[in-house]
Amino acid sequence: MRLLNFSPRFSISVFVLSAVVLVTFSSYFIDDNIWGTNHKLDPASRVPKKGPGKPPIFAYWLSGTQGEGKMIFRLLKAVYHPRNRYLLHLDAGCTAHERNELARLVLSERIFQAFSNVDVVGKAYAVDRSGSSVVAATLHGAAVLLKIWDDWDWFITLSASDYPVVTQDDLLYAFTSLPRDLNFIDHTSELGWNEPERFGKIIVDPNLYMNNNMKYFLASETRPTPAAFRIFTGSPWVILSRSFMKHCIYSSDNLPRKLLMYFTNVAYAAESYFQTVICNSPEFQNTTVNNDLRYFVWENPPTLEPLLLNQSNYKAMVKSGAAFARRFMENDPVLKKVDDLILRRKPNGVAFGKWYLGPDPNCKGLGSDVGSICGDIDVIEPRSTGKKLRKRIAKVISDERLVACKSM
Repeated sequence: MRLLNFSPRFSISVFVLSAVVLVTFSSYFIDDNIWGTNHKLDPASRVPKKGPGKPPIFAYWLSGTQGEGKMIFRLLKAVYHPRNRYLLHLDAGCTAHERNELARLVLSERIFQAFSNVDVVGKAYAVDRSGSSVVAATLHGAAVLLKIWDDWDWFITLSASDYPVVTQDDLLYAFTSLPRDLNFIDHTSELGWNEPERFGKIIVDPNLYMNNNMKYFLASETRPTPAAFRIFTGSPWVILSRSFMKHCIYSSDNLPRKLLMYFTNVAYAAESYFQTVICNSPEFQNTTVNNDLRYFVWENPPTLEPLLLNQSNYKAMVKSGAAFARRFMENDPVLKKVDDLILRRKPNGVAFGKWYLGPDPNCKGLGSDVGSICGDIDVIEPRSTGKKLRKRIAKVISDERLVACKSM
């Protein structure tokens, strides 16, 4: 694991843990900026193989705020697979102690150390999830993941209140045969009441320039609907291709930056920024799949957040064929049910996968408590949930026939 501190200029500095942690874990500096841990496994066994027929690699951005450190850690274990890449961030609503505790928990897991694919952002910054600072945070997460690893295929955003309803073997299986440029992003150009209420008003998100989390405030002026581009909106939870994330961050096209400036003053910018960029970019318009693969339950009429899920939603959640669901309260009994029946995850363990089948005293170098991680991380074992998800994705793609973003 690396503990990453980022200055406003995107430099990475060493995040210093307590002397106890440094003594407990054998560590070394990978370079001048990134702190890592020493490993005893053969490095070749930790590198995912890529190519035709091989499973993809997911890059996860897991974000949370005050009181959500343990939820983020539980979510990490639920979506963990050695092939994937993980970046964790607790915003400025958390104390330094909570952030350090999350880092300590990650460092304490020998599996994470063995594959060195989990990192923590060491320096927090303010985020308002109803403002534009959450878009800045998401772009920052993608940029860091691209800087550390450039081998992943899809970027997945999850919050502390999300949870998977399939194993990673299932998800990897469902995505193995897909073109790697597809983007799973819920979108529509029918703004309705949103047009004057959300896009006509000008907001200021102080989290872009303050150290502590703050609520956005409204300016007295209003503005007309843009004529230079068409606004699209949808779910803020996305599965985006590496090529599209590179377009948003590095592209020589000015559109991603121009839209970033515009959405700086739009409420709930995370529900519109990526949708508007992708649907106004000719090279990506035909890569959209209008589905975020999430399960929600909404009030009627819908409110700003979906309803909290519980055990009464379990059957519908599994039947939906979704990959993830939200929102959950911490330690809700339905999460244990998902762990037991779907993920086959022990209270302190990671979810089931072909690579990890339980304790194995013959797994040398890391101890018998780590489990059977000596197997092939490129081999996956889908179950009925994975096959169902694959069929659902195929049907969604077939129904849409990958037409360009359109008025809905």
